[in-house]
Parts: sequence; C-alpha cells; structure tokens
Amino acid sequence: MLPNPLHPALVHFPIVLAFLLPLFALGALVAIRKGARPVRAWSLPLGLAAALTTSSWVAVQTGEGEGERVERVVAEQPLESHEESAELFLTLSGVLLLVAAVGLAPGLIGRAGRITASVGAVALVVAAANVGHSGGELVYRYGAARAHVPANGNSVAVRNAGATNGGNAAADAAANAAGAANGGLADVDRNPNR
Repeated sequence: MLPNPLHPALVHFPIVLAFLLPLFALGALVAIRKGARPVRAWSLPLGLAAALTTSSWVAVQTGEGEGERVERVVAEQPLESHEESAELFLTLSGVLLLVAAVGLAPGLIGRAGRITASVGAVALVVAAANVGHSGGELVYRYGAARAHVPANGNSVAVRNAGATNGGNAAADAAANAAGAANGGLADVDRNPNR
C-alpha cells in the first residue's frame, strides 16, 4: 500500500541521490585516472544522475498533486518558494544528466563532460539543500502537515483505534491515553507552534 500523502515519502530520494552523486562522480574520476575504462567507470555516476532526475520529476509531480490541499493551511509565498526551488532543482538535475551523458564520449569531449558533470554535481548539492530546507520549513514552521490531519484532529492511529473498536468513544479515549503514555504516538500534537 502506498503512503498517503505520497510526496513526503518520496522527496528524500532526490535529496539523498544529490548528496551521493558528487562522491560517485569523483570516485569515477579517480578510477579513470588510475586506469579504469572511462565508459565502465562513468556508468555508475551516469545511472545515479538518471535516477536523480527521475526521482526529482516524481517528487515535483507528487508535490503539485498535493499542492492544493496544502494551500488551505499554508500561505502562498512559502509554498510558491518551495515549488520554484523544486522546479529549478529538477531543471538543473536534467541538465546535469545531459552533461553526464557526454561523459561517455571518447577522448577530450568525454573527459570534459565528466569533469563538468562532477563540478555540477557538487554545485547541485546547494540546490538540493535549498529545496530540502524550504520543504522542511513548510512542514515544521508553517504547519503543512495539518493539511493531512482530519477535521476532528485525530491522527490515523486514533481513527484506526476507533474503527477497530466499533467507533466506541471510550476505546478512542483509551487509545489517546495510550498514545500519551507512549510519547504521543496515538494522538496528534494540536499545537502547531511546537
């Protein structure tokens, strides 16, 4: 079963790949310098760049799909700022993928593509950090997660407890009490300022 909402579950893939790509690109450059065949050594960074672009596209698509719901609880400016930084990140990762593909070419053109892609991968980390930071602010500063909390304010755990107990109010209260005893896992923190 897919998580709902899907966007928060997927956004970590492009961020992790953006941080890993420079390491693998630099590793491939070192391997090539030590005598590895360029096409073989560069295939891994190219594959990571393709996965980065693909996962970025999926993250942008799922974010746009959930945007209207979040707009109900978050002001327009921080949401637009996050959307714009995500779209820029997607564009930059696509350009980086094309440059990385040039790295498979033989000779000086391939070498230039690999070096340029490696430098670009390092620079892309800044864009990934910017998108991640603005997304974190949406959730933790502006309360975007409230868009996915039901009108009664109960979490999924409490709703499930009520469903398994036939909607019994006493069972719901017990689930809330148990959640409070277990670090609040069965209840939603209703104070968005914490």
